[in-house]
Amino acid sequence: MTDPRTYADTDRYTVISADCHAGADLLDYRPYLAARHHDAFDAWAATYVNPYEDLLADTADRNWNSDRRVAELEADGIVAEVVFPNTIPPFFPSASLMAPAPTRQEYEQRWAGLRAHNRWLADFCAAAPGRRAGVFQILLNDVEEAVREVRRCVDAGLTGGVLVPGTPPGSGLPELYSQTYDPLWAVCAELGVPVNHHAGSASPPLGDEPAARAVFMVETTWFSHRALWHLMFGGAFRRHPELKLVLTEQGSGWIPGVLAMLDYYHGRLVAAVARRDTAEAKFGAGLFEAMGKGPSEVWRDNCFVGASFMRPHEAAVRDRVGLDKIMWGSDYPHDEGTHPFSREGLRAAYAGLPPAEVAAMAGGNAARVYGFDLGRLDAVAARVGPTVQELAEPLKEAPAGATSPVFAPGGQTRVW
Repeated sequence: MTDPRTYADTDRYTVISADCHAGADLLDYRPYLAARHHDAFDAWAATYVNPYEDLLADTADRNWNSDRRVAELEADGIVAEVVFPNTIPPFFPSASLMAPAPTRQEYEQRWAGLRAHNRWLADFCAAAPGRRAGVFQILLNDVEEAVREVRRCVDAGLTGGVLVPGTPPGSGLPELYSQTYDPLWAVCAELGVPVNHHAGSASPPLGDEPAARAVFMVETTWFSHRALWHLMFGGAFRRHPELKLVLTEQGSGWIPGVLAMLDYYHGRLVAAVARRDTAEAKFGAGLFEAMGKGPSEVWRDNCFVGASFMRPHEAAVRDRVGLDKIMWGSDYPHDEGTHPFSREGLRAAYAGLPPAEVAAMAGGNAARVYGFDLGRLDAVAARVGPTVQELAEPLKEAPAGATSPVFAPGGQTRVW
């Protein structure tokens, strides 16, 4: 639902990035660990080699320097952010988004590491009241403990929801459509906690050959999308109608085509049940009872997309995705993000669109999904936000030095 207000050229948009990343410097996680883990942490940290150049550069403190972060985001026209993880939590072999599910022997320490991040994140968000919605992390190995962590994080003031890891082939975990996870969906629905699924968190390990890296780039979004049809076909939204799913940094142009495909399979399999003599009948058995509504209806009622550095060809299908579903993000501080050219990125995507639609996608939808106080943020936006006139001006060329895909020529809608 878009804002019915009339916008003047000099009015400023309240821009909320629904996709930013942060985390503590490695050793700064230590105080957030239970004391019994300190010796093991010291030994682990002494030998850990960070594989990420951006986390070793002199700009790495963008991840944890609260004052610098606020200043850089404001300079970029952004007044609030949804904060996904970025740095390596204790005891992890790689970035938390990419780490495979822990073994039974690894679980205790890895769980302690994620909880340390969640505690740090609560303090980090509290350092900029009303400006950050922190996304807390869980593991799926122990659903009851994950449910307890959801309640703890909500009580600690984290409003960005839970980051659900993927269950790629070989993970050893039940697939996300399994009713094993019903207590998790139930507590999220009860407390109004968004369930976030971020790109990069669901791919199986492919190795490090050049072909493997290319295959990862082609397939990673598909693996990230799987959460959508797993939860739909698994009936999570039927059993928990208040549940909200957010798919972030996976693009948005693929959504209409995928929903059409899911509707097709849903209709075909449900209809096949009445024809008991067909091979397809067994595939549709129980599907209607489990799902209730069809996929497009579930999307309409329960799902959102953190579209991140949105591109013009994606904006062209915004009505088919749902204007009330799309949340723009800068992906700060990643180099594929729009910083420090977020105003230009917004122009590239949204120039020429009705201001009310721009306001919804650039901030209003994120405020609704993640519980930001728009009245409070409007006061900051009146000082730093981009104007209606500024974003209405088409971008003729990419800024020098820009590295975000939003500025790449020749964008087209993905198959997935």
